[in-house]
Amino acid sequence: MDHTPDISSVWINGEIETVWNAITKEDKLFQWYVPGSPWNIPNLKAGERVTFTLMPSVHNNLSEEYPMTLSIEKIIPYREFSLYIEEQRMLLSFTLDEEANGIRVAINSKGFNQSLTNLKALVEGKEIPYV
Repeated sequence: MDHTPDISSVWINGEIETVWNAITKEDKLFQWYVPGSPWNIPNLKAGERVTFTLMPSVHNNLSEEYPMTLSIEKIIPYREFSLYIEEQRMLLSFTLDEEANGIRVAINSKGFNQSLTNLKALVEGKEIPYV
């Protein structure tokens, strides 16, 4: 029986502070997580509300902007950033671990490989592949 957890992860050649900023700062999220879709994170602390506006793209079937409300569930600086997506009743958790002279970033769900590839490209100073 397979007990492998449902996660997506990527190893990034970068500093933990740079990776942390890329997953917690609005301007960085805008660049790699569904590029061009804006984030509004008024305060980076547990319990705060966050807005993510999914923009129409070739990767979705949207014809107009789709705003989503999330709440910050957990923040452990440089280790974990968790958001609860209210509409989908889903917890999205980013964890960071120092590994092999870089950083392993994991998301607690499958299906985020393209987003994580974008994150890796951003931190490593390469072109974002999935726009």
